[in-house]
Amino acid sequence: MKAALYIRVSTTYQIDKDSLPVQRQDLINYAKYAFNIDDYEIFEDAGFSGKNTNRPAFQNMMDKIISGEFSHLFVWKIDRVSRNLLDFCDMYEELKKYNCTFVSKNEQFDTSSAMGEAMLKIILVFAELERKLTSERVTSIMLARAEKGLWNGANVPLGYSYDEETKYPVINENEAKTIRFIFDMYEKRQSTAAISKYLNENNVHTKRGGSWTSKGIGDIIHNPFYYGTLRYNYRESARGKKKSEDEWIVKENNHEGIISEEQWLRCNKIIEENAKKNASRFRSMNQIQHIFGGLIYCKTCGAKYICSLDKPRKDGYKPSRYICGGKIKGVICDNKIVTDVTIGDFMLQYVLNFISCINKIPSNLEDLENRLLGNSDVCLDYDSLYDTFSMLAYIKQMRKNNYKYEDLDKMVDFEKVKSNKSEIDSLLENKSKLERAAERLTNLYLYDDVPMSEREFYKRKTEIEDKLSEVNEKLNALNNEKNKPKITDLGFMDEMDDLLLRLDFTGSSLKELTMNNDRKILKDFFETIIEKIIVCDKRVDSIIFRNGLVHKFYYK
Repeated sequence: MKAALYIRVSTTYQIDKDSLPVQRQDLINYAKYAFNIDDYEIFEDAGFSGKNTNRPAFQNMMDKIISGEFSHLFVWKIDRVSRNLLDFCDMYEELKKYNCTFVSKNEQFDTSSAMGEAMLKIILVFAELERKLTSERVTSIMLARAEKGLWNGANVPLGYSYDEETKYPVINENEAKTIRFIFDMYEKRQSTAAISKYLNENNVHTKRGGSWTSKGIGDIIHNPFYYGTLRYNYRESARGKKKSEDEWIVKENNHEGIISEEQWLRCNKIIEENAKKNASRFRSMNQIQHIFGGLIYCKTCGAKYICSLDKPRKDGYKPSRYICGGKIKGVICDNKIVTDVTIGDFMLQYVLNFISCINKIPSNLEDLENRLLGNSDVCLDYDSLYDTFSMLAYIKQMRKNNYKYEDLDKMVDFEKVKSNKSEIDSLLENKSKLERAAERLTNLYLYDDVPMSEREFYKRKTEIEDKLSEVNEKLNALNNEKNKPKITDLGFMDEMDDLLLRLDFTGSSLKELTMNNDRKILKDFFETIIEKIIVCDKRVDSIIFRNGLVHKFYYK
């Protein structure tokens, strides 16, 4: 028998109070003296919540249980595993499947008996109930505080600083200048993109020292806090779906505003009118917009995919389906049909992750891959990672030197770099011939029976050396181009900010975005950044971006 001993604490305070050592020693003794198990492995998660099972040590332990390494799983207390009933039941089914007995030391039971298994489920129900009751109490207290106009500890908005005496944000005059400028300029220019560009060019930073985006400007203009109104319980989460208006808590004239209510109303009216104009401009009433139409290509035969509407779902969602054009034309191709359902969520999340990496550059290759793909079963090939990281490192340097996206066209085109390879090969071959010619000329001058004049020798030698020098200069120039990052232009980022602002991100899936937005905006969103999507076996094989980068995927 071999035991897995799992211990967890959720806060630094508990870690400092030696909760982990206490749990560790208790479980070692319990396994040894109550079950006669001396062979064990300890798994520790320090500072992780029990709300879900997305913890590194826990996931590592479960992988080993699935591989059949352990006969028992010991925990100090049942809620160390999870406070969520569904998560725990899923885990427990896995344990039963692989003949691993669950033992809780604190509750004094194990699941090798029917009574122990029943007691386990009963205790977990009450553990989850306790968590939900605690959450409800906290929510109730925070709502009551908001009703009184008190601050509930969120991030203090730009233009304000937290005052320890009043326990509420007060105006920060240095930052307030930026807020007044944003509202004044928006009334004149009526463009969030123009304001964000101006602020970035003039080294005016956000609250956290970052760069401005159109969405960031839009969020400020929409925020009633700037004219003295506290609005609370507005969304499900920080960037979640808006709640029903009757759930909002709104306290007018709650604090000193930076701008007037009249100016706030004028700016918000402009935003609403612009949104209507944009929706009208991008809406195509007489044509169905297929989000990935014209972008998908077949890896097998190279043909472009043909798009049409798939059958509607029960909730009214009508995804697009894409079929290889080669099949329609009679080409023998076994590549399968893909739909917005099969590739949509992957493409959406990947493109958003890619944009995030451009805005906040990863520190190394591993960080880049994690930011792009997370913990999925997909990985990037090394060339894709290296080329992307090189590009991002160059952008970082450009930003350090205060260059903007429009200056990045100084970089060499990726396609040009590839085409230069054949020219480099040709020049290397020519260089080799000239070096051999120089060697033969010297041998001819020194050793040939037919004498060559010194004047003729140096004349011909100079001609060869001049040609060699010319070839070497061309090679140096091409090699310098070759070593530059593989990128043409990042000017699409300005347009991307506008597109992101137009999208209503009330959900995290392509289906939700499609049902809440105009398909044309989503289509423009992907076409702005992507040249081609190569598919194979109902999955994305590679993405060719408009700036020349190619991302090739492998599936585990």
